[in-house]
Amino acid sequence: QVQLVESGGGLVQAGDSLRLSCVISARTAMNYIVGFFRQAPGKEREFVAGIRYGASTTKYADSVKGRFTISRDNRGNTVFLQMNSLKPGDTAVYYCAAQHFAADQFSYWGQGTQVTVSS
Repeated sequence: QVQLVESGGGLVQAGDSLRLSCVISARTAMNYIVGFFRQAPGKEREFVAGIRYGASTTKYADSVKGRFTISRDNRGNTVFLQMNSLKPGDTAVYYCAAQHFAADQFSYWGQGTQVTVSS
């Protein structure tokens, strides 16, 4: 069983930074692709950033490129989303999710953490 726990959300002002953490409890955490998604009130959940198990490949939504950076520690147990130059439009509940490298979808989800950016 894979469990994900996010932390690091909060209330900040536009232009500030936050770092989200996602701790992965799995037999071999490095076997999983990890992504961050977000959902704002009244909107669909959207992909934000993802990192492959070897940490050699990352992917970002166009809306966050150049502002957000995803990384993971050497053991792969913790994935970080560094969010800089935050905007009010970044306000949402942020979720991390995991996909086994042999699977075709994200099957495991965390509980979410609220990020609120005031103008």
